[in-house]
Amino acid sequence: MNRVPFSLAVPGSTSNLGPGFDTLGLALSLYLHVRVTDVRDDHRSTLTCDVGDLEPPGDNLIARAYTCMAERHGACPSLRVEVRTDIPIKAGLGSSAAAIVAGLRLYEAVTKPWDLDELLATAARLEGHPDNTSAALLGGLTVSCLDERGRVAALAARWPERVRVVVATPHVTLETKTARGVLPATVPRADAVFNVQRVALLLQAVHTGRVDLLRDAIRDRLHQPFRAPLVPGLYDALRFEHPALLGVFLSGAGPSIAALVDGNPQPVVRLFEELYSRLDFDCAVRVLSVQEPVRCPETMPAAIPAPPNG
Repeated sequence: MNRVPFSLAVPGSTSNLGPGFDTLGLALSLYLHVRVTDVRDDHRSTLTCDVGDLEPPGDNLIARAYTCMAERHGACPSLRVEVRTDIPIKAGLGSSAAAIVAGLRLYEAVTKPWDLDELLATAARLEGHPDNTSAALLGGLTVSCLDERGRVAALAARWPERVRVVVATPHVTLETKTARGVLPATVPRADAVFNVQRVALLLQAVHTGRVDLLRDAIRDRLHQPFRAPLVPGLYDALRFEHPALLGVFLSGAGPSIAALVDGNPQPVVRLFEELYSRLDFDCAVRVLSVQEPVRCPETMPAAIPAPPNG
């Protein structure tokens, strides 16, 4: 068991990456920080979060995930933790997934390392889909598959270091439930084939370093056309042009919009700033890198070191 105080850092994430609906995730250099300040070996399995002026990330899914593991695998100590986060809430950047993974990793920290399959499945069950939670657990570019029994198969791969992610987050909130509610129950076969082709192209482009193919690979017909009316600026951002720009996609369910950039990201930052200025929306624009995959194929460590200055 770790001695107090000790800290964990869990990355935020973007998901879908255009065509990979509920399948692809990408861990980003935005972090949920949790510092354990008190451990009481009372076997009551409670977790108390001190969040200051912040809203508890993910509606306090940290505590829910911690107690879920205790109910499934046995009682554990009660914790008091201090929480701070770089991840905006309800913005399509994996705040709830990071909170869930933080709770799972806290349970590990005071018990033992758990099988990765169990962590992936528990996280996906609490979140409702595996793309963001797999990225938060594994890092890197993740591909996740959820079977009919609730098991998750997930693999992580390295992302091309040269490709940065510029994320624009307009100061509006968009509930995932709302963004899912506008999606059709069925889609034309041609649109399904379109997306399958592009997911395959995206993965192979990353694998081979053909980043020039990403612009076509991140196109989508399954969710972005239906969500665009809910997301300020998405129509225009999808049409951005710049030599350094590899493509634009809706980050998760939105309202954040992500752009992949090879080279100087500042011209793309300015494109977003000018767009939201014209639309008269306040907007935060971040230049992010990708959190490298965790090198642990069988079990997760009790803690991943916090990033520099984190």
